[in-house]
Amino acid sequence: MKRMGVVAGLVLAHIVAGSVPAHADPDVLWHIVHERCDVPPGAAHAGIPCEETDPHAGYAVLKDREGATQYLLIPTRRVTGMEDPAIIRDDAPDYLAHAWRQTARVNRRLPRPLPPEDLSLAINSLYGRSQNQLHVHVDCIRPDVKVALHWALPRLGPGWVTLPLDGHPYRARLLASSSLSGVRPLGMLAREMADPAHEMGFHTLVIAGIVLAGGQQGFVMLDDRADPHAGDRASGEDLQDHTCQIQHFP
Repeated sequence: MKRMGVVAGLVLAHIVAGSVPAHADPDVLWHIVHERCDVPPGAAHAGIPCEETDPHAGYAVLKDREGATQYLLIPTRRVTGMEDPAIIRDDAPDYLAHAWRQTARVNRRLPRPLPPEDLSLAINSLYGRSQNQLHVHVDCIRPDVKVALHWALPRLGPGWVTLPLDGHPYRARLLASSSLSGVRPLGMLAREMADPAHEMGFHTLVIAGIVLAGGQQGFVMLDDRADPHAGDRASGEDLQDHTCQIQHFP
């Protein structure tokens, strides 16, 4: 355990997920959250890297070193990733709803707050990640992706439509809700699969804010399936912009 704490401390300088060096321990995120963030009440908080830890709700929030605005929402229990059956259990924490609330942290790091349609969440597939602990990337959407979603809006609805993005065959569907609380997109995705236990790990999931007709807030759910032979790692994080260039657009 002591050696692992040293390793975690060294890798913390790079934190983490997509920015962890290829040779890094794939369990570093888990050890950081479990050993350094999920500490007993009243413990000294000096050196604790997480900005928030809520054991009751089941998550911790960590500022990623890549980009000025990127945050990671990470379970406080051992959950490997999209392939883990725990993420779609009825009693699972509402990870994506908790993650969307962290967009407020993104906005606090910007000169002016961004509207929901400029923000996004992403979970990479088993083939598109470097860490074996579930982590939701919270950051700005790429400007070109926002434009693509805007023009696709008239044909978006409760069913999936094909929406190629970043050179990959994404699917998109509309979530006509002003909040992600109780929506549980991970469960929605899994229920459409014949064998979620073997299929979910191939998938990435992205949630982007969007303005619906009439000006109401909604969300777009984006899914891609990994095809390693075609060079598609299903890394939805690629639809985000960790430099947050969208803040410079009117």
